[in-house]
Amino acid sequence: MAESTLIPVVVQDVRNNNVLMVAFTNDEALELTKKTGYMHFWSRSRQSIWKKGETSGNVQRVVELLTDCDEDAILARVEQTGVACHTGTYSCFFDKPMGQNDVVSELWRVFDERKQSHCESSYTCRLLSNRNLLLKKIAEESSEVLLAAKDRNRGEVVYEAADLMYHLLVLLYDEGITLADVYKELEGRRK
Repeated sequence: MAESTLIPVVVQDVRNNNVLMVAFTNDEALELTKKTGYMHFWSRSRQSIWKKGETSGNVQRVVELLTDCDEDAILARVEQTGVACHTGTYSCFFDKPMGQNDVVSELWRVFDERKQSHCESSYTCRLLSNRNLLLKKIAEESSEVLLAAKDRNRGEVVYEAADLMYHLLVLLYDEGITLADVYKELEGRRK
């Protein structure tokens, strides 16, 4: 394929929206990406298709492929295994993931910390180590949302919904399910 028909691909970490790298694809590499679910690119230096991470194991599982308004560039939202850059860094643009400021990303970082620390004094640690407690809390918080909604008490619905969402996020984290996975499922139902 001629280099003039290459399409630039911005690769983004779906977990935190960090840009990992920029590469090029062509029709054949893009079809392989869609077929396998893993990113394939066109190497301008080798003049061949390559699967990201084929030799290193640092693969990129595709979550979503989006084209820009002119359909001449692609945003690939991926789950990165290992590092993205050939130099051994997390991203071609910086060494470490840049944190997001949203509350869910912050909770995910807390869940990571708690899982690694195994601190018994932490409520989150107790939830992560006691599946029955976690499931019981989800059921309890669900019923509290329903009661608040039945009474049409907006403040209570918000409060109880936050409790339910927290416990549900702990469950998703423990299952290895990201919000991107849930969003993808919702998108599929919209069609």
